[in-house]
Amino acid sequence: MTHMPEITRPPREMIDALKEIGAATISGTLGHMGFRNPHMVGPVPQNHGKSIVGPALTLQFMPQRPDLFTEGEYADPETQLHRHVLYHVQEGDVVVVDARGDMSSGVFGDMMSTYFKGRGGAGIVIDGCMRDRPNVEKLDLPLWLRGWTPNYHVQTGIYPNAVNVPIACGGVTVIPGDIIVADDDGVVVLPVAMAASVIEESQKHHDWEEFSRMKLMEGGSLQRYYPLHDDARAEYEEWRKTNRLGTT
Repeated sequence: MTHMPEITRPPREMIDALKEIGAATISGTLGHMGFRNPHMVGPVPQNHGKSIVGPALTLQFMPQRPDLFTEGEYADPETQLHRHVLYHVQEGDVVVVDARGDMSSGVFGDMMSTYFKGRGGAGIVIDGCMRDRPNVEKLDLPLWLRGWTPNYHVQTGIYPNAVNVPIACGGVTVIPGDIIVADDDGVVVLPVAMAASVIEESQKHHDWEEFSRMKLMEGGSLQRYYPLHDDARAEYEEWRKTNRLGTT
């Protein structure tokens, strides 16, 4: 399978709005909307302080089987499907890889990562590992992984099977084109169909939380200010007149 469909990318203004909201707030908002656990368990930040928001390109690995995969197939680089997911990368995209939690195969290395960054990719999320850590770290590329290995991607027991298909990454279903939000708290999957509602609710949450944070720092009552009690609503509304989201 070497010819894969393109994804449908969400509007740029939607991505920009989500950049103002952290993964924790988005996860909590999704939880209240019925998506109980949008957080990937396994991939963790490799360079702290980085945050990304972008549409998902997906790569699926499967266990090797002798009738489906032989090392000889990889004499032709164009049969290597981990290359093909990178061919689809546009500026701001996030590559998300179901590597089955495997800790012995490095999905991408130095050269693939360099190509990804050169195409303007936002970041990489892998339920598994990468290789060539010293050189990859020089790229300062936002990464969420389980870890690192010196092995190449098909050296042990898995092989890339499909690009831009639904996958499971870190226990969460990822549909190609889903919005990936990742920061130091981890990686969250946001379905595009839920994004507008999440933005609206998250902005409300962010506003009153900023107000509450200020009042708590001043020694205010936890019972009054977190969560915001009805008795403090008028005080918050007065503050909000001159302190809007993005202006505080």
